[in-house]
This record gives sequence, C-alpha cells and structure tokens, in this order.
Amino acid sequence: MGKPPAGGGTTLLTNFHVVESVVAAGERKVFLERTDQRFEATIIATDKDKDLAQLRTTAKFGGLVAARTPVKSGQQIVVVGAPLGLQDSVTTGVVSAFREDEGGSGPVIQFDAPINPGNSGGPVINGSKEVVGIATAKARDAEGIGLAVPIKTACDRFSLC
Repeated sequence: MGKPPAGGGTTLLTNFHVVESVVAAGERKVFLERTDQRFEATIIATDKDKDLAQLRTTAKFGGLVAARTPVKSGQQIVVVGAPLGLQDSVTTGVVSAFREDEGGSGPVIQFDAPINPGNSGGPVINGSKEVVGIATAKARDAEGIGLAVPIKTACDRFSLC
C-alpha cells in the first residue's frame, strides 16, 4: 500500500492478532508463505487496539492499491485469504454496513462474504480491484457476518497511501 519503502521492497498490512505471538516474544521477523515460496518480512509498527500491523519485505509484490473512497452498503466485495490453510481462497459478498467496533477502537466494515480462521489480514477488495479493508474477524455465534478494518484506518494510522 502507498509508496514503496526506501531501498525497494513492499509494505504490507495485516492484523495485529496475526503477528501478536511474534511481538509478544520480542521478535520482529515473520515469514510469508505461499505454495513453495517463503519471504521474510519485518514488523515495522503495530496497533493492538485497531488490530493492525505494518510489515516490510524486500520482496516485490504488486497489484493492490488502497481505495480512494470508502465502500458503501450494498457494494460487492471480494475477500482473499487462506482459510484453514486453503491458499488463494476467494469469497464474494456484499457490504452490509459500517459499524462501530464493540471495543470502541473505530469503525469496521460488516460484510456477508464467508470468512474463517486464515482469512485474517487478507484484503477485502472492491469491483475496481482496490483494497477497501483488511479482513479481521467473523462474528461469533453467527454465520455470514464478517468484519474488516477499513483501509483508511490503516492508511491513517501508519501514514501510508
């Protein structure tokens, strides 16, 4: 997202809960795995309250940009992730609403695309192939209620985009 880091590479965004155990251990190195490839990344900044983490890797990844305008209720979205370890899974759905998070940490996007453990930190993408949010959770005791941190929250928090 945003400008490439000095010296090249890629800035990536994910959820804090995805890297929480690494941070708790006092570490900053994580690995991104995809099929038979493994990329090292460094945790640059975190925000536990907003469930966000900023990573940097020397590998070059491209293709996704932050949306300039927020999604609206009724807009179609796509969620990409690896639920239960099933890489490159794609689900589709519709934005239901913007909601205040129960913990008061800011707004979240509510959508109806199916998500499961492993989708966390994955992009929520609009019809223009722009990232509108970061998938963060599915509602407990419910089916078809997914939540995402709006990309604007992440961009503002880490001065990106």
